[in-house]
Amino acid sequence: MVMRFSRALCVLFCFLLCTVVQAREVRLVTGDGYVPYTSQNLPDGGMLSLVVRKAFEQRGLRTTLQWRPWNRGYLLTQRGQYDATFPYIVSPDRQVQFLYSDPLYVGEQFIFSRAGEQIDSTSEQSLSGRRFCYPLGWQAPPQVEKLVEKGKLTRHSPQGMSECAQLLLLGRDDFFLAERRMGAMVLEGLGADADHFTHSREPINRNTLHLVIPRTLPDAQWLMDEFNLGLAALHASGEYQRLVEDYFRQINELEPSLP
Repeated sequence: MVMRFSRALCVLFCFLLCTVVQAREVRLVTGDGYVPYTSQNLPDGGMLSLVVRKAFEQRGLRTTLQWRPWNRGYLLTQRGQYDATFPYIVSPDRQVQFLYSDPLYVGEQFIFSRAGEQIDSTSEQSLSGRRFCYPLGWQAPPQVEKLVEKGKLTRHSPQGMSECAQLLLLGRDDFFLAERRMGAMVLEGLGADADHFTHSREPINRNTLHLVIPRTLPDAQWLMDEFNLGLAALHASGEYQRLVEDYFRQINELEPSLP
């Protein structure tokens, strides 16, 4: 009798737990123009928008995704209006207030400049005395931040990467930082011919991109654990690799029609 009662309690607990998980809707927010990772002009809102939602889906969690200017979305997530935002690189200051997921993607950033003005990413002298662009709310590589703090670099911070590319083409900035594929796509999307710009031979930075959840969220650790389990399941099944490869294939096909 006692064993039957215990089993009944166990079944009831599992049922209630599944009901709670299914009822939990994860409120996501991200910014626009971070091609190919997040963009309202790309299928599924960008590659990492798709990865994030698929990872939560693996754990039976529904999601909503809203678009806000980068800095605004970050601040609203910090205040609890959203449950999570992405993609962000690791920052010591940010780690105090946010939990970081396992890596969503490993990327390399290059220096994009006008043709004939190739800048050496490994040389402080080559970088110094210039004006560069990086969107508002984005964390620049440590060596670049140090040059800004020393007054050796001037930073402009518009809302998105497209504005940075425009400032470069107009001659108002000397360079901007972006992944190789993303930088080329943004410039070509503005009508710039490939021979009008160049990028550094070596990346200036290698980093991992993450989903972040504010530590003040009541179920922050549980939600992060669920997300990481879902992301791990995508990797284990091979779906992550297929998804990324298929996405870049789609992007290559769409490039001529992208705004």
